[in-house]
Amino acid sequence: MRRTCLAAVAALLVPALLGAAPGGSGETVSLSGTEPGQRLDVTLVRVVDPADPAGPEGPAPDASTRLVAVQLRLENTGTAVYKDSPAPAAHLLDTSGQRFTGLNTATTAGDSFPDTVTLSPGGAADGHVTFRLPEDSVPAAVQFALNGGLADDVGQWSLP
Repeated sequence: MRRTCLAAVAALLVPALLGAAPGGSGETVSLSGTEPGQRLDVTLVRVVDPADPAGPEGPAPDASTRLVAVQLRLENTGTAVYKDSPAPAAHLLDTSGQRFTGLNTATTAGDSFPDTVTLSPGGAADGHVTFRLPEDSVPAAVQFALNGGLADDVGQWSLP
């Protein structure tokens, strides 16, 4: 039990110590990319847990897993065009310290982001990123970074 608690605390604190911008559901976090002029305001709109697959084409959960969908709003507040893939740029952390990478899996929670989102300065897009978690996993936080998740500036939203 103690090890699990320590892992959960580490999963939440390490990004904060490395410069992650904190936030809670509904909060907007401003993030920079690796190239000049890359800047997005990212808002965690809602979390749907569990999320049902939208059709047979996507990977459905089995008896040991479930899907969790996260709705994000991306607004280009920079001077450069934003062209990136939001799903692999998003991660979900659970209370045991596991990290899950986002998928472009359609769910009944709402529309997924396309594989590539292109936003001119001032443009905005809303969409869902889906995560496959073990059935007993408890989501603790969502993270997002530009440049396919590789930018140093990482936004993090704690989940209740």
